[in-house]
Amino acid sequence: MSARRFAALARPHRDDVRIAVCGLLGGLLLWGLGLRSSPPLLSGLPSWSVLVTLTVMSGTELLRRTAPRAALGLATVAITLDVCAGGLIATIVMFTDIVYAAVLYGPPATARRVPVVSVLLTVVATLVPVSVLHDPQALLIGIGVGVITIGPAWTGVIIREHRNAARAARLEAEQTALLAEMDRTQAITAERTRMARELHDMVANHLSAIAIHSTAAQAIDDPAATREALGVIRENSVQGLAEMRRLIGLLRDAKDPGGAAEAQATPSLDGLDALLAQARVNGAGSGLTFTLTDDRADGSGARLPAPVELAAYRIVQESLTNALKHAAPGEVAVRIAHGPGDPLTLRVTSPFGDRPGPRAPGSGAGLIGMRERVALLGGRFEAGPEDGGGPGDGKVWRVRATLPAREEEEER
Repeated sequence: MSARRFAALARPHRDDVRIAVCGLLGGLLLWGLGLRSSPPLLSGLPSWSVLVTLTVMSGTELLRRTAPRAALGLATVAITLDVCAGGLIATIVMFTDIVYAAVLYGPPATARRVPVVSVLLTVVATLVPVSVLHDPQALLIGIGVGVITIGPAWTGVIIREHRNAARAARLEAEQTALLAEMDRTQAITAERTRMARELHDMVANHLSAIAIHSTAAQAIDDPAATREALGVIRENSVQGLAEMRRLIGLLRDAKDPGGAAEAQATPSLDGLDALLAQARVNGAGSGLTFTLTDDRADGSGARLPAPVELAAYRIVQESLTNALKHAAPGEVAVRIAHGPGDPLTLRVTSPFGDRPGPRAPGSGAGLIGMRERVALLGGRFEAGPEDGGGPGDGKVWRVRATLPAREEEEER
């Protein structure tokens, strides 16, 4: 026996101590008054033997929680001797409590076997006396055995099942709360990631242009070039501030989630011309030219889902920003294609050259954001250096994105 198990047996529950003391004192009072439950079956037993069985039964009450099987075994022996000696009602009452405790606190095997054994014992205690004595009053023996065995045993079964059901319900509630907390954490993480992508894609373009032109203004001692750079810086500052205010307004507008305000503030593919025009202004002094080829089918009377158009717009925007920061002088080509029933395809190519460093600092979060946007829509994304398409062409940096897009009929 382990030290912990021995310590548990040495320290019975305080309620068990109270039951044992009350049972012992009640039995002593009944014995002192000469009140016995039945005449002794064995006349040779001394009268004080009932005190021994009373003491043993009181001792088993101390083990009703910590060792219910051992308590039931000792109690069965004690109740047998008590009946033979013409026992006390207090001993019988404590035995019923031991049977109840064995089912309630015992291991599952004991909880299953005790009710069955109590039924079988009651049947035997009913049939045997009737068949031997041939007296209907012998049925009282079986009834008495049933009262002190079947009653407490099945009461313990009912209460144990209720406790197990309550424990299962509590465990299920805890699991539900844990899952809800996990969902809440995941939702917060996803929302923070989405906000980080939006902030990066909206602001990085303007801040990169500001950094490039401010560096040029510091390096070139030309008043005209400086004024031009300051004009670009001011324009990008105003646009970046406007987009930041628009995003903050969306975050604060809790009365219209996903409604008209969001639809008006969400960029779409219709804004690609303005986006490239802004890129031409920002990249005027870097030797970059920007072209847009739109191969989308016209006249279909349909539009793409807003999440697809937003993702496509942000991918083009981030690709242009990366070209402004890293590309060698040359052409930056944007091609977009979509036909009925086909996915939306994007391709952005820019000259890939060995530069000592970017024109503006970057964190590498742009590629991560583009991959996340495409992954959320179930598309494909590729980005990296490749050989040019024709002889003599150098390497190019190519971004490819394929976005599943089911057309939505325009509201008429």
